[in-house]
Amino acid sequence: MELHHVQLSMPRGEEAEAHRFYSLALGLKEVAKPAALKGRGGCWFRAFDGDTVIAEIHLGIDEPFRAARKAHPGLVCESITELEAVAQRIQDGGYEISWAERDTFEGFVRFHARDGFGNRIEIMTPDHL
Repeated sequence: MELHHVQLSMPRGEEAEAHRFYSLALGLKEVAKPAALKGRGGCWFRAFDGDTVIAEIHLGIDEPFRAARKAHPGLVCESITELEAVAQRIQDGGYEISWAERDTFEGFVRFHARDGFGNRIEIMTPDHL
């Protein structure tokens, strides 16, 4: 068994904000939802290694909307250089990040960010690279 995707909630009509964070700041590629699901709103984002999908986040409409304050996807970067570049891109997009737990997960260096809706996102890299 392997993980196909993680779904997070978002408010109705905020797809442009989802694109701004997940595509522009985080660096994932927005992909079209299947025709049968488009009418529900929300959007999907993927990370690729060549042609292989290595991470997928779906944002679905939740009414009433409530951000995930603790639950979160954990995304892995290949290097500290990539981790720092992602952190900078997120900050440049106007989002806050926190390095408060940088070295608290043995074997990894990490930071946390919040998307434009308040959902928590963890970005990490092995500390031995």
